[in-house]
Amino acid sequence: MAASSGNSIPAPEAIQVLVSSLADESPMVKQASMTSLKSLAPLNPLLVLDCCLTVSRGGRRRFGNIAGVFQVMSIAVSALEDSEVDTVYMDKLAKLATAEIISSKEIKADWQRAASSLLVAIGSHLPDLMMEELFLHISAQNSALPAMVQILADFAISDALQFTPRLKGVLSRVLPILGNVRDQHRPIFANAFKCWCQACWQYSVEFPLSSILDSDVTSFLNSAFELLLQNWATSRDLKVRTSAVEALGQLVGLVTRTLLKAVLPKFVPTILELYKRDHNTAFLATCSLHNLLNASLLSEKGSTLLYFEDLTVVLSTLLPVVCSYTDIKQGTYFSVGLKTYNEVQHCFLTVGLVYPEQLFSFLVNKSKLKEDQMTFGALCVLKHLLPRLSEAWHNKRPALIEAITLLLDEQNLGVCKALAELIVVMASHCYLVGPSGELFVEYLVRHCAMSDQEIDELVTSKDSFSPTSLYYSFQQKRAEANIGSVRPTELRAICEKGLLLVTITIPEMEHVLWPFMLKMIIPRLYTGAVATVCRCISDMCRHRAIHSERMIRECRTRVDIPRPEELFARLVVLLHNPLAREQLATQILTVLCYLASLFPKNISLFWQDEIPKLKAYVSDTEDLKQDLSYQETWDDMIINFLAETLDVVQDTDWVISLGNAFAKQYELYTSDDEHSALLHRCLGILLQKVDNRTYVRDKIDWMYKQSNITIPENRLGLAKAMGLVAASHLDTVLDKLKEILENIGESVFQRFLAFFSDKSKIIDSDDIHAALALMYGYAARYAPSTVIEARIDALVGTNMLSHLLIVRHPSAKQAVITAIDLLGLAVINAAERGISFPLKKRDILLDYILTLMCPHDEEGFSDLSVELLRTQALALSACTTLVSVDPKLTNEMRNIVMKATLGFFALPNEPADAVNPLIHNLITLLCAILLTSGEDGRSRAEQLLHILKQIDQYVSSPLDYQRKRGCLAVYEMLLKFRTLCVTGYCTLGCQGSCTHIKQVDRTSRFNVANLPSAFLLPSRDALYLGDRVIAYLPRCADTNSEVRKLAAQLLDQLFDISLSLPRPVASNSSTPIESSYAALSSLEDVIAILRKDTSIDPSEVFNRVISSVCILLTKEELVATLQGCSVAICDKVKPSAEGGIQAVIEFVTRRGNELNETDISRIARSLLSAAVHVTEKSLRHESLVAISSLAEHTSPGVVFNEVLTAAARDIVTKDILRMPGGWPMQDAFYVFSQHNELSSSFLEHLISTLSHTSVHKADIGKGDLLGDSVGGRAENEILQAAIVALTSFFRGGGKIGKRAVEHDYASVTAILTLHLGSCHSQSSSSQHEQLRPRLIAFQAFCECVGDLEMGKILARDGEHNVDEKWINLIGDLAGSISIKRPKEVSAISVILSKYLNQPVRFQREAAAAALSEFIRHINEGSGSVLEPIVEALCRHVSDDSPMVRRLCLRGLVQIPPVHINTYTKEILGVILALLDDSDDSVQLTAVLCLLSILELTPNGVEHVLINLSVRLRNLQLSMDTKMRANAFAAFGALSQYGQPRDSFLEQVHAVLPRLVLHLLDDEYSVRQACRNTIRQVAPLMEIEDLISLLNTNRYVSDHRSDYQEFLRDLARLFIQHLASRIDTYMASIIQAFDAPWPAIQANAIYLSSSMLALTDDQHILASYYHQVFGLLVSKGSRSTDAIVRATCSSALGMLLKSTNLISWRVDRLEHIDSGRSSIDSESSSRR
Repeated sequence: MAASSGNSIPAPEAIQVLVSSLADESPMVKQASMTSLKSLAPLNPLLVLDCCLTVSRGGRRRFGNIAGVFQVMSIAVSALEDSEVDTVYMDKLAKLATAEIISSKEIKADWQRAASSLLVAIGSHLPDLMMEELFLHISAQNSALPAMVQILADFAISDALQFTPRLKGVLSRVLPILGNVRDQHRPIFANAFKCWCQACWQYSVEFPLSSILDSDVTSFLNSAFELLLQNWATSRDLKVRTSAVEALGQLVGLVTRTLLKAVLPKFVPTILELYKRDHNTAFLATCSLHNLLNASLLSEKGSTLLYFEDLTVVLSTLLPVVCSYTDIKQGTYFSVGLKTYNEVQHCFLTVGLVYPEQLFSFLVNKSKLKEDQMTFGALCVLKHLLPRLSEAWHNKRPALIEAITLLLDEQNLGVCKALAELIVVMASHCYLVGPSGELFVEYLVRHCAMSDQEIDELVTSKDSFSPTSLYYSFQQKRAEANIGSVRPTELRAICEKGLLLVTITIPEMEHVLWPFMLKMIIPRLYTGAVATVCRCISDMCRHRAIHSERMIRECRTRVDIPRPEELFARLVVLLHNPLAREQLATQILTVLCYLASLFPKNISLFWQDEIPKLKAYVSDTEDLKQDLSYQETWDDMIINFLAETLDVVQDTDWVISLGNAFAKQYELYTSDDEHSALLHRCLGILLQKVDNRTYVRDKIDWMYKQSNITIPENRLGLAKAMGLVAASHLDTVLDKLKEILENIGESVFQRFLAFFSDKSKIIDSDDIHAALALMYGYAARYAPSTVIEARIDALVGTNMLSHLLIVRHPSAKQAVITAIDLLGLAVINAAERGISFPLKKRDILLDYILTLMCPHDEEGFSDLSVELLRTQALALSACTTLVSVDPKLTNEMRNIVMKATLGFFALPNEPADAVNPLIHNLITLLCAILLTSGEDGRSRAEQLLHILKQIDQYVSSPLDYQRKRGCLAVYEMLLKFRTLCVTGYCTLGCQGSCTHIKQVDRTSRFNVANLPSAFLLPSRDALYLGDRVIAYLPRCADTNSEVRKLAAQLLDQLFDISLSLPRPVASNSSTPIESSYAALSSLEDVIAILRKDTSIDPSEVFNRVISSVCILLTKEELVATLQGCSVAICDKVKPSAEGGIQAVIEFVTRRGNELNETDISRIARSLLSAAVHVTEKSLRHESLVAISSLAEHTSPGVVFNEVLTAAARDIVTKDILRMPGGWPMQDAFYVFSQHNELSSSFLEHLISTLSHTSVHKADIGKGDLLGDSVGGRAENEILQAAIVALTSFFRGGGKIGKRAVEHDYASVTAILTLHLGSCHSQSSSSQHEQLRPRLIAFQAFCECVGDLEMGKILARDGEHNVDEKWINLIGDLAGSISIKRPKEVSAISVILSKYLNQPVRFQREAAAAALSEFIRHINEGSGSVLEPIVEALCRHVSDDSPMVRRLCLRGLVQIPPVHINTYTKEILGVILALLDDSDDSVQLTAVLCLLSILELTPNGVEHVLINLSVRLRNLQLSMDTKMRANAFAAFGALSQYGQPRDSFLEQVHAVLPRLVLHLLDDEYSVRQACRNTIRQVAPLMEIEDLISLLNTNRYVSDHRSDYQEFLRDLARLFIQHLASRIDTYMASIIQAFDAPWPAIQANAIYLSSSMLALTDDQHILASYYHQVFGLLVSKGSRSTDAIVRATCSSALGMLLKSTNLISWRVDRLEHIDSGRSSIDSESSSRR
């Protein structure tokens, strides 16, 4: 075949181009060339080598990418077969590579590494030749010596089996010059020796080393070892030393043992010296040391070479290394550090296998040193070796225990951690027995007991983090980083896990742990470990089956074990914190169950019932945290548990003993520890159970003595304890309090002096007063009700509490307030028990509380500290308590309290844990005031309204939390008020059952008027429901779901109350009572839904609420609600304001007929006021909609007059054009004009206001009227307002505007359209001012017909002199008219078509523009109208204006589908003619119109199909992107008309290559059009595989790699199915080689190459192979586009790899003297 014959294909030139492209400036070209050459090199390695050799002769100075050349050459050489390897040629290549290497002193350049890879590849075939070439340059004077040695090292790694037998030759040449190597090159030589040794070890896997390690090699290795050790390993250069030691580590196994023994004294210190450096150096040193120890101690060739005495220095050095690399858990050193640690442990294990006893003694001795690193390292090694050398160290237990015992007081955290881990290992090997075992267990417990506070202090101080002694500077840094990195929490966790592990997994430890672990519960030092200790005890009891008798016996026989009472007292107090670490409370309760047999018998059964309840409460800590009072609840549960336990015991002696235990354990807790407060209470409840008064007095004295009243928690605990004692021993407690009071009798005078001396005394005095107040309060609270009245009167009457007002500290204030509150609660408690008495001087106590609640002057009222808020919350609670007791609160005091407290509603939301309780207490206080104030129902109603009005500001606040607070307060107060009025509370204030009222149900509430007048409930009008409803109704639409729910509930309460109250006699209500109750029930149903499902649609809920409210309101209440609507509409929350508007609309819609004109006028003014003040446009619009609703459902004339009056006032007094947010009245006009019902009446009202204008006047007259009215500027303000309203009405686009011009719509539209030009001509005349109002009127008229675009264009272009804008204006106008008035289009079009013959160009363009839009809207059945229009458009497609030609053509293709078939032939003829138009815009329009017509009609295309195809093919080469894309798309659209099939199929085949090439066009639109077109024409070709290919991701991908893969698949299909077309395709593709787009050139290159590479058609190959190949070679070397050059490189590689061209595989480059005449014949076999 021609393509395969001889030299018909310039393959050498192609390879040369590819090689030359390796130096291209574009990385893409370099990569493509490299890829091709790498794939071609195995096919003809010799030719590739020849070409590379040619360009490499000048070296890197002449060729920019010599590294790439060498890489290709190395691949080619590696691909050579043995028969192709020519020694002379390889020698030439080797010399070339070595010459390049020796030309520079650099060692690590990329080109040098590539040259080295070439030499290594040559060595794989001819190792001797390569090595001889290298040996020539191995001399001390050669600067390339390091590079040569590095090549030998690389060769040893790559081919150890060939290198190792030649090791002697290498060593014989390298050793003589080794002593003269410079320091900077020594690492290379050392690394080479390492590689050579590794090659030997690899060789030994296949063959015995003795075969190559003869005496000479051994001698050489010994010499090298000595030199490296004596000179290099001691170099000052760290890199030299490191590499030398690494090489020596590999050599130790190859040198003689005699030499090794001789050099050990020097070699070992050399290695150890490296440990002063970084991580990597230490790892290399450890590896070498490990190899040395193995060779010296575990060799099979003889005895050990090192005695243990010689190893002590080594081991001493390694110990700090263990410390340095322990627990590196992050950073870049993790991997290296872990490897180093493991290697060190291997070194110790190696020594331990030979010298176990000596190593043990060494490690024990090192652990005793006061050097943290040594100690830590020794413990880590012991932990590692103890399991591995357990047999050898079996008799060393006593010594190890003794050594470890000495370390138990070590403070360094790292040592502590290692020691804890070692103790666990020792326990697993039964080392822990007897007292020593208990000592080690106590050690673990001690470190388990570290509290979080202690850990924080450790972290802050860092004293225990740093080691106390350092070994080397290197070890210092490592120790600080690693021992210091042991965190206290980590140590604690290790000890906890170790203790549990020892308890659970080692049965032998039971005898050590029990009952010793009980001792660990009591000591204060071990408080933090109690949870872990309890868990261990529980596990022992559960898993070890310890019998109760044995437990009791062992506990009683050992005097050092705490008594059960002490254990119980300790554990009960430690229950205090339910959220403590390690589930402390649960563990204590569990262990109490297991230890129940230690206590009196009755306790066990009681605990079995109660303890599970306590455990259940604390089981879910996350749920527990949600309860803010969980701690108080839990403490009460503990006290109750203790009290019931004491009741069950019934053993006075045991109770006394337990009390002594409690008293004794005060020393276990600090005064600021909250456990102390609980301890007070525990002792208090115990004393309550004791009858011995002397014992009680002694213990409360002791309790007071042990308390620290400066701590608020301790003080409160003491007070509660005193209260608990007072329940049984009130007089004893009061005597104690009296004693305390007498001791501070001079406190006031001392306090006065403290201002001038020491202010700290103020604090002391505060604490004493606070404690005393609390103790009095709790004593009164818990004391028997029968005896406290006199004591309370005495306490208040002596004014003792007034002395407590001098306290200043917040906690002291809180204590005094709490005490007053407790006094009130005591009175209430007594009343509940039937012992009622008034609290005298209650108002004075209230005044005390208000005084304590206020901040001091120096604090400022704005101080919102948490403590102040808590003080105020307590004060409000105390006020509530005092308000609730007798005597009844006076009006004066009530007002004082409210004035001082209502402001708290405005507090910020944070801190929530302090503010929320305060708000809750405030609401409770207001409810209490309501309940206890007023003499009858009316006065209470007045009080209710008074409070509600003051809360209104918070109900309507813009802040969510304030609205929620306000609504909640209102709701709670309404609940209380309803209770007063409905559910059995007397209107005169009586509670419970009385003779004043009787219970009534809903069916009889309206009969309450029958009650005697003296006891009447407040009337319904006293509630002012109208005002209340409009105040709360917007909240039902609030953004906050809680507020919405509360608002609905409070409205329900309002109407529930109102229905229970009598209506005024004059009340006018048309709603039956049954309907009211039904509406109320509906409202309650909504509330029930809200409670169950908060996700329900808020709008649906609000609709139901206002529907119910509308029914429930009386007529008077409705009017009041509507008149007050401006406040609701102006609500600060947008959804609420919208809800208010919605409610107004609903009320007016349903009950507007009940309103009179006066009411309507007032309501309209209120709505207008709201619309003016609302700045949000949407809200303003909704407000105006409400006004429209008012006009629609009442008297529209009244509403319109109010609106016009307001508008006239604004026109005169305001600049309505510049009002922020627009003019509200104009918005009102728009709303009226758009209203379905009001638009007609509003227009009539406006026209009547304008005097003589009728709704049905002609449109031209109407336009004149607008112009005259606006131009004349009538003085009448109402008239001006009406003109503006009329213009606004037209702009609003209401239906009335369309109806007003209905009968003359066609002519008016036609005239306005054609006279836009004349209007434009007037815009530059002197009548400009007169024209402007006309233009405004025209714009309003256009808006009136329903097309907003018309007005926008007039506003934008009405006064501009640009032709194109007028055309666009008319087109938009026509489009709008066609959509709005399709029935008028025919008439308008007939009129406009006559104007196409006008001589004025802009009129023709205007007519054509309008007709091009109108024509497509000609109604079906209007063929007689359509025909003359089409004829006119066809006549003017040759107009001298390109605009007219374009518009006429566009109009023709927009003929309605029902008529299009009639004119298809004419339209296609016009398109065909205009495809050759001289104007590009007309051509583009023709293509676009062709696409449109092809979508509309299936007929009439066949007769012009071929002509259209030819013209589209010409346009597909356009430089205009849009033209090109649409030409491709139009061709695809023609495919559905492919009849006659054969002729069109020829057109498809003619354009197909172009389509394929433009699939990866630079423009996305072109790519997409080509993809769609190919999919459309593919079915015509009837190739199923092609359809499948088009459905792949490669087809739609924009990545070149995917596209090229698609081209290869497509070329394969072409060859398989369209072989006869390949010739035509190739000719078309080759033409694209000169396309103006580089991407298309590249696509053509790749497609043509793919087809040639895959085809076996000899004709195609003969015709195009040489041509394409030559073009590729030419463009690959000459093209200026990188994409073209890169594709040429890839294409050349593809062609040369193809099976169609195999003759080149034996080609050689001419003029290359390779000396391979004997090889050429062998190369011909590569076919």
